[in-house]
Formats: sequence, C-alpha cells, structure tokens
Amino acid sequence: MVKNTMKPMIKCANCRRMVPANPRVKNQNYCNRKACRRAGKNKWKQSKIASDPDYKNDQRDYHKQWIEQHPGYYRNYRKQNPDYCDRNRELQKKRDKKRCLKQSCKRDALKQFSVIKPGTYRLIPFNKKRDALGGQIIVIPRC
Repeated sequence: MVKNTMKPMIKCANCRRMVPANPRVKNQNYCNRKACRRAGKNKWKQSKIASDPDYKNDQRDYHKQWIEQHPGYYRNYRKQNPDYCDRNRELQKKRDKKRCLKQSCKRDALKQFSVIKPGTYRLIPFNKKRDALGGQIIVIPRC
C-alpha cells in the first residue's frame, strides 16, 4: 500500500510562488523567504493599526520618542542619499499627475450639465442662516 506523500501547497501572497505549506502554521499566506515574511508582517501591522486605536497610538508615541532620540536623522539621510530623494521626487510627481487626472475626469463629467451663461447673478438664500447651498438664483438683466 502506497501512502500519499504529497504535501499541501500554498501560493505566496507576496512572490506568487507555489510552496509547500508548513503544517504548524494555520492559514499560511506567505512563504519563508525573508522578503515575503517582511511583507506579511507589514500587512499585519497595517491592519492592526487600522483596527486597533491603542496600537496605533503606541506606534505613534514610539515613533515620536525615536525621533527625539535621533534628531536630524531624516535630514542627514536625505543629504547622504540623493538618489533616494530623486526617486521619491519622481514618484511624487507621478502620484500628483494621477490625482490631477482623476480630478479632471470628475470635472469633465460635470461639463455637460453646466448651462450657466456669463453674466451677473444674485443669490438669494432660502433660510436666514445665509446657507449658500440652498437658494434662488436671479439673473440681473443688462441695461
């Protein structure tokens, strides 16, 4: 009689490789490579910060304490690593451009509804609080 010696396999959530599952780890999502373990830990930390306000406050306090103990660290790091700064600057430009494109798409979608012609208008609010969101628009004719 031949036993089934095939180990169960998982697909690593970071590197997407098929690897044998560790029988001691329930709900394993990452393989044992260092980069994948780090990715799993970062994912756990993000979800913990999002769901646990005490943990989030502890992390913020720890970071403030570290900054106080290492004054000027980030300034010195940027001076010593200009490639990092250049790369970050380029990536930020891409993020800004992407955000700008999203906003312009939203504005373009509203253009078809814009029927207000140039001229002079008077806004009369409906309530005494002068709420600009509700009111009446009156066109003032040209003389």
